[in-house]
Amino acid sequence: MAEELETAIRPTRQEDYPEWYQQVIRAADLAEPSDVRGCMVIKPWGYAIWENIQRILDRKFKETGHENAYFPLFIPLSFLQKEAEHVEGFAKECAVVTHHRLEAGPDGKLRPVGELEEPLVVRPTSETIIGATFARWVQSYRDLPILINQWANVVRWEMRTRMFLRTTEFLWQEGHTVHATAEEAMAEALRMLDLYAEFAEQYMAMPVIKGEKPSAERFPGAVRTFSIEAIMQDRKALQAGTSHFLGQNFAKAQNIKFQDASGREVYAWTTSWGVSTRLIGALIMTHGDDNGLVLPPRLAPVHVVILPIWRSDADRSRVLEACHQLRQQLEAQQYDGQPIRVRLDQRDIRGGEKLWEYIKKGVPIRIELGPKDLEKNVVCMGRRDQPPRQKQFIPQGEFVAKLPSLLAEIQQNLLQRALAFRESVTVNIDRWEDFQAFFTPKNEEKPEIHGGVALCHFADVPEVQEKLAPLKVTVRCIPLDGPEEPGRCLFTGLPSQRRAVFAKAY
Repeated sequence: MAEELETAIRPTRQEDYPEWYQQVIRAADLAEPSDVRGCMVIKPWGYAIWENIQRILDRKFKETGHENAYFPLFIPLSFLQKEAEHVEGFAKECAVVTHHRLEAGPDGKLRPVGELEEPLVVRPTSETIIGATFARWVQSYRDLPILINQWANVVRWEMRTRMFLRTTEFLWQEGHTVHATAEEAMAEALRMLDLYAEFAEQYMAMPVIKGEKPSAERFPGAVRTFSIEAIMQDRKALQAGTSHFLGQNFAKAQNIKFQDASGREVYAWTTSWGVSTRLIGALIMTHGDDNGLVLPPRLAPVHVVILPIWRSDADRSRVLEACHQLRQQLEAQQYDGQPIRVRLDQRDIRGGEKLWEYIKKGVPIRIELGPKDLEKNVVCMGRRDQPPRQKQFIPQGEFVAKLPSLLAEIQQNLLQRALAFRESVTVNIDRWEDFQAFFTPKNEEKPEIHGGVALCHFADVPEVQEKLAPLKVTVRCIPLDGPEEPGRCLFTGLPSQRRAVFAKAY
């Protein structure tokens, strides 16, 4: 029985972190594998989280002047070939459509016929097809800037997949902008990076490091790539969002040019930026525990679940009436600028089973209400940021009044907890031997959760990647707010002006 389990999720994080992750997805009813290799079905609870992410980001994009549009799923192969670095970077991940019709063969089985004159690539990202469109839209400096966002799906043919983190098809948003000057485009790329970081910290309660990617990690075809990097509970880094300054590379490839104020014809400057359903994976691994998902209130599909308790038909009607009244009172309250989201679970199943379902789903606050609680005019409250059996009895009126501040407290508590964890696994390292020891598992048969974030002096040269590869460590980013600190690259001895972030990563 669920109530008797030491933990609701087996194995625990410490026992087998990758399997724990999969079990949380299953227990929280977020998603399941589909019949299509490498793809997933996002179930209603998981999709409700994504809808909340969409809603908040969409509002923020529009507040910064961006408009939504939609572009084709299919990209002519010739479009990708126009930007050499871009096609090289994505070639191995492309799904390609070569035929446009099915017919029954002699054996009665369907087979593709009607070969296309030019193969179509199923969108891995949209810089090329959107760039070709922008070339038609841009004639004069008066047409600029163009600030466009697209909510869409993309396909990248992954060999090894993991739900929400790396799947063949996933959902995302991709912003694409065009500017008259390099300065404007760079300012846009950094502005969107700031927007992502603010969202991660204020809504996901997930602290992130804003930084620039080294040349080996740069988006194919970009001049500069910036990212937000988060640290998961297994001490690995997760790239949670990226923003790219594309310079004039894609403008030249797609012929995006305009007449400037002096009448000269010049190439435009472009950017692109995006986050995806990977953010749900980030939520799981930032806040989840051995009892399941833990959701920050600002993204939770449900803020409060009310669980009625009764033993007789007479109790049932009285308790349910009180629960409905409580729900109305709670929904009249506001949190984060919206009515509080309440679910009243009236299903005729065991109370313990219902209770653990919502613990595993990560609902911030659980309320149990039975005949004895009505007599005392109290509610029995459990918080998801506290142990499952830790409960408080609070006068009902006081609970209704305090609920917005309780949700804000949980949100802040999760952020502070994640921040404290990141700080606890972050170290400065100045010797190669110490670096090796930090990232080397002590037990080769069953590697423990080890390593973390190493801040080291770094020179952006190929030799560094060669030394890192055997340890499966990468340079995550060079922090934008990192202090200037002259030193020597840990790997090459070359001069370095600041430390970079090193970690194993997803």
